[in-house]
Amino acid sequence: MSNQLNPKWIGSMQKNFTTTWKFRLILCRILPMGFLSGMKVRQLDEERCVVTVPYRWINKNPFRSTFWAVLGMAAEMSSGALLAMYTFRQKPSIAMLIVGTTAKFIKKAQGVTTFTCTDGLKVRKAIEKTLETGEPECIECLVTGKDKHGNDVAEFTFTWSVKARSGKG
Repeated sequence: MSNQLNPKWIGSMQKNFTTTWKFRLILCRILPMGFLSGMKVRQLDEERCVVTVPYRWINKNPFRSTFWAVLGMAAEMSSGALLAMYTFRQKPSIAMLIVGTTAKFIKKAQGVTTFTCTDGLKVRKAIEKTLETGEPECIECLVTGKDKHGNDVAEFTFTWSVKARSGKG
C-alpha cells in the first residue's frame, strides 16, 4: 500500500471547509444539525482546526447556555475535519469512526464558543501508518472550547479509529 497523501485534495478540503457557503452546503448534505447550529470552520490547516458555534435560540438549553450536545457536535467537527481533510479521496479509502469520547464542562457557554484541535500532525501520522500497514490505528484528539474572553468552557477528547480499506477503495 502507498502511504502518500495527495496535497491537492488536502488543499481542496481546506478551501471547502473554510469557505462559509461551501461548508454550509456540505453540512446541509451530511450533517443537517450542524447547519442549523450555525457552526463554522474558522481555520483548517495541517496542524489545527478551529470551529465556532454560537449561542442562539436553536442551540440553547433551559439554563440560558448552549446545550451540551451542540458543544459536543462543534468539538467533534474540530477533530473530524482534520480526519476528513487527510482522508478525502484517498486511495485506498479510509474508514474512520469515533470509538470513545470524554467531556468536561467547565463554564456555561453563553456566547460564541471556539473549539480548537491541534492534533493534525498526529492524525496525519496515523493515517499514513494505516495506509502503510493496512492495520487500524487509534488517534486520541484533545479539543478545547473557549469563550470570547479566552476562558475555558469545555474540554473534549475524541478517540478515532482509522483503517485503510482493502481493495481499490
